[in-house]
Amino acid sequence: MDEANDDCNQSQSKMSMSTKTPLSDIVQAFEELSDLLASQTKDQKLPFDTFCEACSLVSVLFSCLGLAFKFAELEYVAKVRDLVEASKRFDTLDNVLDLDAANNTVKTPGSHSRNLRRVRQGLDLIRALFEEFVSSNDYSLKNAASAAYAQVCAPYHTWAVRTAVSAGMYTLPTRDELLLKLNETDYTAERKMRRYIEASRPVIAYIDNLYISRKISLDW
Repeated sequence: MDEANDDCNQSQSKMSMSTKTPLSDIVQAFEELSDLLASQTKDQKLPFDTFCEACSLVSVLFSCLGLAFKFAELEYVAKVRDLVEASKRFDTLDNVLDLDAANNTVKTPGSHSRNLRRVRQGLDLIRALFEEFVSSNDYSLKNAASAAYAQVCAPYHTWAVRTAVSAGMYTLPTRDELLLKLNETDYTAERKMRRYIEASRPVIAYIDNLYISRKISLDW
């Protein structure tokens, strides 16, 4: 009987691995961005529209987390929408930073460069959440989300926002509920989350370097 159950679980896992899911689309998009960065020569730039397409896919993850991450969802979706519009006029992320740097509007509310910084923070928040999700023996999504938020966003948020987020953590779905929303099993989710973690790191580092190379600090 145990062998039959193991076979059944493996069969379900393989089926989930082959099924197209939101997480599958996100992982594929960011692996393509990561591969693109790895293959670039010194003078090549990351296409703005390709980057925006990948970032747009991540929105569904915030919506699956409910009220606790509603602040992140609203901000992230709005900022990505702005960048999508900007990508119709700018070919690369470098073009956006160069223009705002020339106009001294990099940190101005509503500027494309500021919105890019916030989108980057959203990508990093998901990266941190996934790391907590797959590395902890704790089955609580609340603990994983709290640790990810404390690491990525809390240092830049006001006391009022941090308090609201802390209260919202109690409304998070359970780990099993999140997997159900994503149409994943523990087996398939862990593997895809690890792939996103690895693929997103060079993308996040690339964005950070856009600011650093222009002598713009990252503490905002």
